[in-house]
Amino acid sequence: MKELFAFLKRFIRPYLRNLIGSVSYNLLSALLNVFSFALLIPILRILFKISTETYEYVPFSQTQGMEGFFHVLKNNFFYKITEYISVYGEAKTLLILGLVLIIMTFFKTACYFGSSAVMVPMRNGVVRDIRIQIYDKVLSLPMGFFSKERKGDIITRMSGDVSEIENSITQSLDMLIKNPILILVYLGTLVAISWQLTIFTLVIGPVIIWVMGSIGRKLKANSLVVQSFWSETMSELEETLGGLRVIKAFLAEDKMSKRFASSSEQLRKAANRVNMRQALAHPVSEFMGTALIVVVLWYGGTLILNSANAPIDGPTFIYYLTILYSVINPIKDFSKAGYAIPKGLASLERVDKILLAENNIKDPENPVEIDALKNEIKYEGVSFSYEDDREVLHDVNLTIPRGKTIALVGQSGSGKSTLVDLLPRFYDVTKGSITIDGKDIRDISLKSLRSLMGNVNQEAILFNDTFYNNITFGVKDATREQVIAAAKIANAHDFIMETENGYDTNIGDRGCLLSGGQRQRISIARAILKNPPILILDEATSALDTESERLVQEALERLMKDRTTIAIAHRLSTIKNADEICVLHEGKIVERGTHEELIALNGYYKRLNDMQQL
Repeated sequence: MKELFAFLKRFIRPYLRNLIGSVSYNLLSALLNVFSFALLIPILRILFKISTETYEYVPFSQTQGMEGFFHVLKNNFFYKITEYISVYGEAKTLLILGLVLIIMTFFKTACYFGSSAVMVPMRNGVVRDIRIQIYDKVLSLPMGFFSKERKGDIITRMSGDVSEIENSITQSLDMLIKNPILILVYLGTLVAISWQLTIFTLVIGPVIIWVMGSIGRKLKANSLVVQSFWSETMSELEETLGGLRVIKAFLAEDKMSKRFASSSEQLRKAANRVNMRQALAHPVSEFMGTALIVVVLWYGGTLILNSANAPIDGPTFIYYLTILYSVINPIKDFSKAGYAIPKGLASLERVDKILLAENNIKDPENPVEIDALKNEIKYEGVSFSYEDDREVLHDVNLTIPRGKTIALVGQSGSGKSTLVDLLPRFYDVTKGSITIDGKDIRDISLKSLRSLMGNVNQEAILFNDTFYNNITFGVKDATREQVIAAAKIANAHDFIMETENGYDTNIGDRGCLLSGGQRQRISIARAILKNPPILILDEATSALDTESERLVQEALERLMKDRTTIAIAHRLSTIKNADEICVLHEGKIVERGTHEELIALNGYYKRLNDMQQL
């Protein structure tokens, strides 16, 4: 329950008006229900000609306490009924009572509809808010978070877990609001009718409620297992879609099919346990509710049959049973919510692993704003370790003057990409500092820091959108003329214009309708349009054929002109003209200099160069 109240506090606050409206409508519905059923008593008295009493009107000013008030209310109600019978006759009075019952039922059902209607915007709004919060959190979290999480699991939390929250918690909110109101109003009515019978009911009632509640106690734990298996299944699907080419090339369809079938079978078994327990809820509550009615019917019946001074007469006892049966339905619905909510809370727990994840990469309290690189970028004694304490960089010192091109080379795993990722603060240094014009990048606002940089990666990251929107990605108010100019510099304009709709042609998921060289040139056009003073090239030509490499290299040379460039190179031929080449080995810069100087050293660089000449 504590977790549920925490959920309501976090997500329901913007919808307090809906909440108040639902409470008001439900209260009116409950009161109208009580008073409409109260008409059963005079109807039964008239039909079976039970009452021979005479009633005198008693002013409400003579009442003392709540019990006295209800006694006078009951007396005056029957006084009016007997008055109508004497004036209009029994048949017409019965018709009038029937019409009043219809009218009160109409208003009761209207209030019931109103209570549900005001909850619809709240339920859907809460789900929308959770999805937006997850998406925004994903955008804000550091890169290190995603190195530990699988994409399939994150997608599952945003889709399956949020849907479970919607189905289990938000759809139960109506029951959580309505049922306590109904239970309190009906219990109050039962006490007013006969406190003796109500005490007897309350003695055996908790036993029945405990039996119904015991079914849902393990639902949360079981639901966590189900969602975990669901994440596993989604992750395998995501991996399959991303690796279809390799799966087919290595004839691994059967292996992957068996792997997926095994995960699906585990999910089926876990889901069966949860669904069977949930399916048991309604039959058990129905059985226990009927048992309660029978026990009360027996006890109340013996009081009436065996006592001349019974605390309740026949018609009133039938009204009592009607209200008691009415209170059982809210208790059953309450128990359903009790079974459903633990499933939603289990999903909320998984969603919170994203929403409550700590973000160490954030702006300082008083961030410095910069809009240009004037002098230099400096790495001073930089070391970096991931969370497993594995040191990737050790005591790196590097100065990158404005307008110069610095190339980073070395074997895979030597720390090249990590060294570059520290500059835009995708990660923060473990030791040392990185400065731009003497300002520590941790003191600079993330927005102004990253606005100085443009990236062209080994894998061109494009979106399922048009050429135009991919090139203008992240650039506001760009004109079509500027986009075309950027595409021409990137050697992309000609193949764009050959497509059906030119710059308005959709390029498919991740640019799947384009070749590798075309995707890379679109990525370069995007960087050209941004016009950043600092350019980061992460093996931008390593995955291309010779012709595509030539076109991309031409585009890169135009892009690099008059910019400060840090280039991670796989093919050494692409960085021979760099102002300085730094050779990394096991997280350290072991050699530095121009191409000719490094060849003359006859060290690591020379060996790399010789291997590529073979």
